[in-house]
Amino acid sequence: MTGRGAGVLLVGIVLAIGANVLAVPVLLYAALLLFAMLVLTAVFVFAPRRRARVSRAVAADLLTVGDDTTVRVRVDLRTLVRAPAGRWCDVLPRAVRGSAIGVFPADDVESIPGGATMTMAYPISGARRGLASLGPLRLSTTDPFGLFRRTEELGDVTPITIAPAVLPLPRSTDRIGRAGGTAQTSSHRLGQGADNLSPRRYMPGDSMRRIHWRATAHRGDLMVRQEEQESSPDALVILDRAGARWAGSDGMTDLDGFDRAVTACASIAVHLVEQGFAVDVVDATGVPIGRLRGAEDEREGLLVALAGTAPRSGERDRGLPAASEGHTVGPLVMITGAIDAADAGSLRHGGAGTPILLATAPAPEALASAGAQGWRTARLGEDPAEAWDDAASAVEPGSTTADAGAADAGSDPARSGPARSRPVASGPARSGPAGTSPESAHVR
Repeated sequence: MTGRGAGVLLVGIVLAIGANVLAVPVLLYAALLLFAMLVLTAVFVFAPRRRARVSRAVAADLLTVGDDTTVRVRVDLRTLVRAPAGRWCDVLPRAVRGSAIGVFPADDVESIPGGATMTMAYPISGARRGLASLGPLRLSTTDPFGLFRRTEELGDVTPITIAPAVLPLPRSTDRIGRAGGTAQTSSHRLGQGADNLSPRRYMPGDSMRRIHWRATAHRGDLMVRQEEQESSPDALVILDRAGARWAGSDGMTDLDGFDRAVTACASIAVHLVEQGFAVDVVDATGVPIGRLRGAEDEREGLLVALAGTAPRSGERDRGLPAASEGHTVGPLVMITGAIDAADAGSLRHGGAGTPILLATAPAPEALASAGAQGWRTARLGEDPAEAWDDAASAVEPGSTTADAGAADAGSDPARSGPARSRPVASGPARSGPAGTSPESAHVR
């Protein structure tokens, strides 16, 4: 019953009491008329039985944070009377933003035997990564006098995945960007080396002789054979999901910090594969999250996996997973949350070509401790591009550039202290070509 209906009921009661007190029969007739109107409108609103089938179609194949798309809702309503007038509202999760309300029935309503069918549309945008559901559809109808309101939920919910945003990162000017990867240079040839055959979805242009019939029958989609080289990944991205790393000062999980880490993980992985690296993404225990070799479905698979990733409580990971041992081909990127100086100093990169550590909440001296172990470090804030640029452009301890800078500083007494002593090779000095010094001839 609406406020108007409650007012009508109250007036009817007052009239009925007044008719008895004042002995005015006409007041009683008016009260009875109001009561009858309430009964009839209640029957009009609540008596019809409705069944509905609700289906939703999202325009975007994969909705990412910050992107906009359109949701179309088709309603097949089954009722013995005409479609009721009212308003509809599709329940939206917190992971998306939008205005999912409108007038019911829609303008394109089409009458069919036993009911009506119509389609409504509304825009949404990704607000936060995660796995969520759209719906159910709520239909609110009233009688012509607005005395009663009936709200019912129609149909089921529709799952939706909101993937983390993939933000552009600055192209590295050092050997991270110049190294390239096996994606650029590897040879995938049938019957040679340690290559295996793995099925993938059929794409236009694939030879019919490469159809993998067993995989086709198993998956229900047309699959073809694909060469897959068994080799170590060129780049490894590690997302630390240990619950202790993401515990806030109030004891609650730092979901905002973890979302920044996931966004950075997705952006860095896509950035590296675009530069020619083959990328593996794992968590801090070595559990695979995704892999990128340049295929579009691999990228979508990684984003979907990251959409449902969450910190794991009761876990404290120290060090890197076994997957990073012996990783010396290309970049090794570790993304973590709260890390202290002791944990940072114990991190080992296994001799990786370019080890990078990004932390959302490092303790004082934590990044310096990791830098002493050979990591390029940066604090991960709201903009992963800034953190990536800071870490990628940092000079590695013990690198050639650092040695050269130290040598320049040592040659200028005004800029440095006592010159460092360097070991000199024993034995007689060998003369180089004419016009060169013995030192320059000795350096290769």
